Amino acid sequence: MAMPRIAIVAAMEREVAPLIRSWQSRWIERDGRRYKLFENGDASLICGGIGAEAARRATEVIIRESQPDRVLSVGFAGALDPALTVGQIVEPRIVIDASDGARIDTGHGDGTLISFANVAGPEQKRKLREAYGAAVVDMESVAVSRGAEIRGLSFGALKVVSDDARTTLPPVEGFVAADGSFRARAFAFHAALRPWLWRATVVLARNSAKASHALCQALEEYVKSSAAATLAARR
Repeated sequence: MAMPRIAIVAAMEREVAPLIRSWQSRWIERDGRRYKLFENGDASLICGGIGAEAARRATEVIIRESQPDRVLSVGFAGALDPALTVGQIVEPRIVIDASDGARIDTGHGDGTLISFANVAGPEQKRKLREAYGAAVVDMESVAVSRGAEIRGLSFGALKVVSDDARTTLPPVEGFVAADGSFRARAFAFHAALRPWLWRATVVLARNSAKASHALCQALEEYVKSSAAATLAARR
């Protein structure tokens, strides 16, 4: 009895590094771009880069390559709800596109995530929470959901809080390349020359590590539970 294939779309490899450390990997090329595809049993994972356009491309690639039954958007998210803390897992029932207000019902989980085009600081987070009633914000989930919808596939999202509602992040957005990759060395050099950024950069690194481990634990359980639920439904 075949298990459903799950295609997982993340932005950056560091978000899912503890999970994929033991997975098989191979390089694939699509439309002039190279992607590293990670595979483990009936799950496959691709890291497409930061932002909606990068997520859209990566979703198309992994769907064509893996022929999944379900597509899952995973990764870091900013908390809009002040009660959420770094490392908390959120599986949103509703995903909202901030550009047009469109709402996607994932059919699983609870609460609301909003996909916004830019990195949100505390004031922008407050505005998004008040306007949409969302608990968390990311940049990629809507793009992944639309890629799944075009192919008639089910969609879900599993996010981890990497910065709380009060956190002001260092200026990382200026170091995202056109392909969605993060220019880590350029950012590190930029921050090293600006002592006023040191504390925020250290906090970002610490919170990212905590969030990554929490997300990977949740993902491992998610994949296992999805397979178990499918087996039970087929009996």
